Amino acid sequence: MLKGKTALVTGSTSGIGLTTARALAQAGCNIMLNGFGEAAAIEKERAGLEKDFGIKALYSAANMAKPVEIADMIATTEKSFGSLDVLVNNAGIQFVANIEDFPIDKWDAVIAINLSSSFHTIRATVPGMKKRKWGRIINIASAHGLVASEQKVAYVSAKHGLVGMTKVVALETANAGITCNAICPGWVLTPLVQKQIDDRAKASGKTVREEEIALLSEKQPMHSFTKPEGIGGLAVFLCSDAAATITGSAYSIDGGWVAQ
Repeated sequence: MLKGKTALVTGSTSGIGLTTARALAQAGCNIMLNGFGEAAAIEKERAGLEKDFGIKALYSAANMAKPVEIADMIATTEKSFGSLDVLVNNAGIQFVANIEDFPIDKWDAVIAINLSSSFHTIRATVPGMKKRKWGRIINIASAHGLVASEQKVAYVSAKHGLVGMTKVVALETANAGITCNAICPGWVLTPLVQKQIDDRAKASGKTVREEEIALLSEKQPMHSFTKPEGIGGLAVFLCSDAAATITGSAYSIDGGWVAQ
């Protein structure tokens, strides 16, 4: 389906981003990885993509808080592969505090990585997609792009903004062969969340499963975590011919979080 096309996934050296990159590679895409981490570990993942799926994979260390580096990454991707057909904006960071205690530098950093970086990537990518009359832009937002939680003013603001950006880009590219959609996950079982659950279980004396249910129940009716593979699978679907007229939508994959 995507054989010969090229995908750039930001924040893809681990977690949701890496899983999404692997899903796109399995569908036939060449991949530009991006993110932080140990060089040896990143090279292992890059080489693994090529070995496992028979595609070409490269890596960019572009800092998603720096527009000049973002522009260079887009240009390098197009030059190296000949095109940039699928853009997945996944890079993100988090900081938690009440608004009166929220450090200004943390606000600036969260907005830069979680929102402004997507503006810069899309702005640089759309011209090539328009020229080729085909493109898929997928923004990894969050349930917090649709609803709010306390102590997450920067994250919620950024993710709401990303959903809004998705709609604007969809309107502007509606007849250019390009679609732009957002994926809004709920609780995803990352290593950081697993540690949080394990720590809660040790402190309370309850089982890990009991603490999983307690954590999930704070937001979700469904007592199951979203798997990164589910997000990757949804991203691949949004690139398919079946999704050719799906644009400007925010897809919840959140165990019923925002249905309440």
